[in-house]
Parts: sequence; C-alpha cells; structure tokens
Amino acid sequence: MARLQLSMVSTGTCLALLMLLAACSSTPVDNTAGWSPNRIYAEAKDELNSGGFDKAVSLYEKLEGRAAGTPLAQQAQIEKAYAHYKGGEKAQAIAVLDRFMRLHPTSPGIDYALYLKGVVNFNDRLGMFSFLTRQDLSERDQKAAKESFESFRELVTRFPDSRYTPDARARMTYILNSLAEYEVHVARYYYSRGAYVAAVNRAQLALADYRDVPAQEEALFILIQSYDAMGMDKLRDDARRVLEKNYPNSDFLSKGFRPKGNPWWKFW
Repeated sequence: MARLQLSMVSTGTCLALLMLLAACSSTPVDNTAGWSPNRIYAEAKDELNSGGFDKAVSLYEKLEGRAAGTPLAQQAQIEKAYAHYKGGEKAQAIAVLDRFMRLHPTSPGIDYALYLKGVVNFNDRLGMFSFLTRQDLSERDQKAAKESFESFRELVTRFPDSRYTPDARARMTYILNSLAEYEVHVARYYYSRGAYVAAVNRAQLALADYRDVPAQEEALFILIQSYDAMGMDKLRDDARRVLEKNYPNSDFLSKGFRPKGNPWWKFW
C-alpha cells in the first residue's frame, strides 16, 4: 500500500513537472533580450523602411522601455507614430503623438510631431478612392481637415523657422480652399433643391469665413441666382456688382454653373 501511494506521488510530481515545462516552452522568447538600444533602433528602422510596420511598432515599444528617459526613447515614440500612420492605423498614430506632446512639451521633436499629426489627418482615408468616383474633396466630412489645419497652424505659429513650416503653410492653403468649397458645395445643393434661403446662408458663410479663395466666385453666383429666384432684385444686383468687380472675367455670368469633373484642386 505504501509503495502504491509513493508511486502515485511520483506520478503526480512528474505530471506537475511536465506541465511546468510545457508552460515554460510556450512562453514567447524575446529575441531582443541581449540587444543594445542602438541595435533595437536600427532593426526598427529597417522594418519601417521595408514596410514591416507592425514589427517596427513592436521594436519601438521595446526601445521605449529599454532607453526610458533618453532622447532615443523620445525618437522611438515619434517614429512609432509614423509606423502606425504608414500601417493605416490613424487613430493609434494620433494617440501616440498626443501622448508624446503631453509628456515632452519641450522636446526638439515637437515641431515634427505637430507636422505629422497634421499630415495624418490631412491624408484621411475617406479620400483614398475619390479619384475613382470623382468625388470632390470638399464633398466629404471636414472634421479631419479642420483638425489637420489646427495642427499645421500651431506648427507655423510656434515654429516659424521649422523645416516643416513651408509645407505646412501650403497644406493650410489647400485645406482652407477645401473648406470653403465645402460650404459652396452645400449651398449649390440647397439651390438645386429650391431651398434658396438655405443656399444664401451657406454662400454667405463661405464669403464671410474664407477670404481670397477660389470658391468665393461661385458663392457670389449662388447668391445672385438665389436672390433672383426669390424675386429679391436689389440684393441680386448688389451681389452681381460684387462678382463683376472682383471677377470681371467670370464664366459664371455667361456659362452658369461649372460642370462636375473639373474641380479646382488636385491630389497632393
């Protein structure tokens, strides 16, 4: 009986050891355990450049821990955001950038972080296939465009001499044109549906909020057409005088609305 009990104990011990060994064997092996921070950074950079964005993100996260409190760790955070962006993970990229700017407000990389945040929103995925459907950028949700503009504006205000500022300024101009065209697109939609008061309101909004943009010409024409449809001759004539003064060669007065398929913008 004692031998049987001893045998059962031995068997139980062996089973426990086997289970422990199995558990140990299933634990992921950290191939970077003996790597220096510089090697991790180099490997992450190689993955990023070769399109291995998920692997790059993982390596940058390891580097953040290994090199915590150093400029290299800050660089890893920014490049991790870029890897998220290139991998199509817009929300993750912005979250990383926001965290970076919150934790390192005086970092030398703040200007690039602001620029990258603007670019992430600027290249919103909603527009990826618009060239197939001929969908105007101004016809899409403008939330991302406005957030992009704010990031670029903060960059050019705080860092006027940054290497990223000239491109940010150009993108700001593009965004303003897009936002103005959006208002005009809505005004044109209301006009086509016979909602003339709504058309006037949106056209006036475009004129008031966005100066010196291409969309102003059509906004004035929509005012003329809407006032005419409502029998408001004085306001119609006032709008016409403004259009003729600012756009003396306007095709709107002779040809009417422009046909779709000839937008003012082109892809970045």
